[in-house]
Amino acid sequence: MAAERGRRGSVRLRTTAGAVVIAGLALLLGSVALVVVMRSTLLEQVADAAQARAAAVDPTDPHPVADDDGFVQVLDARGRVVAATPNVAGADAVEVRPGDTARVDVVPGEDMLAVAVRAGDRTVVAGQSADDVAEATGVVARLLGFGLPALLAVVAVTTWWTTGRALAPVEAVRAEVDEISAAELHRRVPGGRCDDEIARLARTMNRMLDRLEEAQTRQRQFVSDASHELRSPVASIRQHAEVALAHPGRTTVPALAATVLAEDLRVQRLVEDLLVLARADEHLLRLAAHPVDLDDLVLEEAARLRAAGGVDVDTTGVAAARVSGDAAALRRVLRNLGDNAARHASGVVALSVAARDGAVVLAVEDDGPGIAAGDRERVLRRFVRLDEARDRDAGGAGLGLAIVDELVRAHGGEVEVGEGTGGGARIVVRLPADHEA
Repeated sequence: MAAERGRRGSVRLRTTAGAVVIAGLALLLGSVALVVVMRSTLLEQVADAAQARAAAVDPTDPHPVADDDGFVQVLDARGRVVAATPNVAGADAVEVRPGDTARVDVVPGEDMLAVAVRAGDRTVVAGQSADDVAEATGVVARLLGFGLPALLAVVAVTTWWTTGRALAPVEAVRAEVDEISAAELHRRVPGGRCDDEIARLARTMNRMLDRLEEAQTRQRQFVSDASHELRSPVASIRQHAEVALAHPGRTTVPALAATVLAEDLRVQRLVEDLLVLARADEHLLRLAAHPVDLDDLVLEEAARLRAAGGVDVDTTGVAAARVSGDAAALRRVLRNLGDNAARHASGVVALSVAARDGAVVLAVEDDGPGIAAGDRERVLRRFVRLDEARDRDAGGAGLGLAIVDELVRAHGGEVEVGEGTGGGARIVVRLPADHEA
């Protein structure tokens, strides 16, 4: 758990660090650009002031005048100084071409920006101090130097707080999921009131927990029912064995063997049914896809039911129909449907099959008591018996129709339970027709 919190903290830390780095780079580049542009603009203003001063000087005046933060030199055609302000008296001529600017240190302790203007046969050179530019840019740079770290600290704190608020629901979801055990799958994670990504994640987690709880419930019910079904034949075998041991004269070896064999076959059928359902749950049913004449399989099942006796079998509704599927699986579907109908019929079982609207419709109908409308979906579930009190040998394990539903759906079909013409049960199976037939 500590490691998970550390990972969460690292996400928060990385987000904050990333925001600070990006904001810092942006602010640094902006600050450098500000200082550069500001310095360039101020220097242009100084150059303009020097240009205006040079233009205002009379080149014939032997005593030009300038402010304390500037100077003036008047040069003749040979470049010699013929007049100058007192602060540059005796200094060499400043070398700058007319129209250009130059940084000079002609005045001690002053950083000057000089310009030259042509005035007849003379050249007027005027200079303006640039110390104010350096001072102004220095002040702005110092302010930025103090302000940027403070601003980055605000960005860091804001990002850390905002990220923490954003991750708080995720931590709540994580903590709740971490506390949910196999015995507490009824618990759900907090969903939140918004419709953002975290709320959708919480709803997805809750749907997953719904599926896990449902799967666990089905698994527990499945194990409970399977154990109960297996207990009956095992108890029967044990009972007959104990009677044979206690009273050897009351039974014979063939009679005991017949009982054991019958119960063993019952267990075998149950295990096979459970294996089919387990494979269906794991999506491991491997069914062949070959053309199958379903009408032939229906007639085979009708012959089996007639041989078993007990019911009359009506096959007048059987027509030619071909599907693409697994013949063995479809035989099992027909056997389960036939056994179910024969078990509940009063005397007649009707089998029909026909191709209709691109599908093959198989119907198995009996003249028994039928299935109530509220139970027609439930009978396709596992271990469901509508009469829980009836004998299990007569009623089966309650897996037959569940296996029918799984195998039919594996073929891309569907099963529908309804009422027959005589009030009995009518189970209809729709399968895709074989279009290559």
